[in-house]
Amino acid sequence: MYTPPAFRQDDPAWWRQFIRATRLCTLVTATAEGLEATPLPMILDAPEGGEATLLGHLSRANDQWKRPPVGEALAIFTGPDAYVTPSWYPSKQETGKVVPTWNYQAVHVHGEATFFDDPDGLRAAVTRLTDLHEAERAEAGMETWRVSDAPEPFVAAQLRGVVGVRLRITRVDAKSKMSQNRSADDQAGVVAGLSESPRPGDQMVAAIVAGLGKS
Repeated sequence: MYTPPAFRQDDPAWWRQFIRATRLCTLVTATAEGLEATPLPMILDAPEGGEATLLGHLSRANDQWKRPPVGEALAIFTGPDAYVTPSWYPSKQETGKVVPTWNYQAVHVHGEATFFDDPDGLRAAVTRLTDLHEAERAEAGMETWRVSDAPEPFVAAQLRGVVGVRLRITRVDAKSKMSQNRSADDQAGVVAGLSESPRPGDQMVAAIVAGLGKS
């Protein structure tokens, strides 16, 4: 991913939080038959001083796991994005030297992907993934679901229908392109313009741009 210095996020704490907040990624592998890509939620394990990995699972019927990866795999996490019109820039009136752009956040995780289907490993992965997302419902006082709530024979049958995937992280490219290269006045124009949009993503980008320089 092309990451100019103004937009590059080098702090591991930033991309770790981004992955945990985004959760869903697109897992891309290159195979002898061509590129394979699957959207799936993955858990980040990043212990201090230890090896960072992503963990998830996909359908056993999915051919991606059956085709050995050639080289590294890529997990793509994307965040809020928004079109930015130069009409919002005060500098448009001053110089006219402005063009449209797109604000967005993305993290590209490179690493070695391995697939597994041992029952204990699969159960642990599925349970962790379920507990992670159900925890948010619990915090909100909503009814939750656990793997153990389903009949054991049913769970065992469901596990036979999936394959686990583990990505050992070797490199991370993290980018937050949020008008950092514009003047404070232009940034304020972007915030004002996006804040008037009914699109939730535009509202999220407005909040991020508004927070530039405040941290």
